[in-house]
Amino acid sequence: MGRAVSAVRVVAAAREELGAGGRRRLPAARALQLAGEVLAVAAGLKPALLYDCGAAGAAELRRYLERLREAGLAPLRLHVLSVEGSAVLLHPGLARRRLAAVLGAHPAPFVDVSAGRRCPVLCGPAQAEAIRSHLATLLAHLSAAEAASAGPVSSSEVVPAGWNLCTVVGVLLGYPAAYTFSTEESNENCLALTPLRVFTARASCPRIKDSLGVQIYSFSIPESLCGELEEALDAWRRELKEAFGAQSDFVGLCISSEVVSLPAVAL
Repeated sequence: MGRAVSAVRVVAAAREELGAGGRRRLPAARALQLAGEVLAVAAGLKPALLYDCGAAGAAELRRYLERLREAGLAPLRLHVLSVEGSAVLLHPGLARRRLAAVLGAHPAPFVDVSAGRRCPVLCGPAQAEAIRSHLATLLAHLSAAEAASAGPVSSSEVVPAGWNLCTVVGVLLGYPAAYTFSTEESNENCLALTPLRVFTARASCPRIKDSLGVQIYSFSIPESLCGELEEALDAWRRELKEAFGAQSDFVGLCISSEVVSLPAVAL
C-alpha cells in the first residue's frame, strides 16, 4: 500500500479548490469520497469519473489534483476532459484502451432506450456505426492530447458534433454497455418501470481513511438484455478483478447486483 495521506489535507484540497465561491462548503464525507474515486481512476480500477460536485472547471480540477499530489496521493498520469460544460477525469491509457475495445466489440454494447420504443433493445448496425464514429473521433483527440502533454496532469476540450453525451460518457466510465436514445424525439427514455439489473462495485480505501468505503462502479443493464450482454459483463468483472489484484490502495472488493423497477429513470 502507498503511504497513508492526511484526510484533513484531502478535505481541505476539495473545499478550497472546488468550493462554490465559499457559499457552500463541500461536506467532508463527499470530499473523501471524491478523493477515493480519483484514486480508483489513478489506480487503474476504472477509466474515468464524471465530476459532479459543483461548477468547477478544468483549471480548478487541475489545481485540486495537484493538491492531492501534495497530500501524498500522487497519481502518475491523469487527464481532465472538458465537454459541453462537463468535466471527465481520465486515466489516459485506460480510457484509450476502453474506447478501442468498444470500437471492436461485437455485438456493439449500445442499448437504445429511445422514448418511442416499447422496451430497450441493442442498437442495430447503422446506429452502432454512427456511435462508433463518435468514439473514434474521441480516441483520436485523446491520443493527440496525450502526445502533446508533458506534466502529470493534462487537460483538453472536445467539441462534440452530434454526439449523444450519455452514450459517450457511459463508454468512458467503463460501463459494459452504454445507453443511447434519439435526441431528435426528446431526452426521455423507455426505462420507466422496466426491470433493471443494477451492478455495484465497492471497496475500502484505508490509504485515505480507515473504513472509508468507495463506490467504484454503479450502472444498470435492462434485465431482458443481460443474456445478450453476458460476455461484456463477464469481461467487465474479470478485468476489474485483475486490476484490483494489481494495485494496493484498495482492499475488500465487493461486486453485487439487484433488480429494480423505477417510475422514472434519468440518464
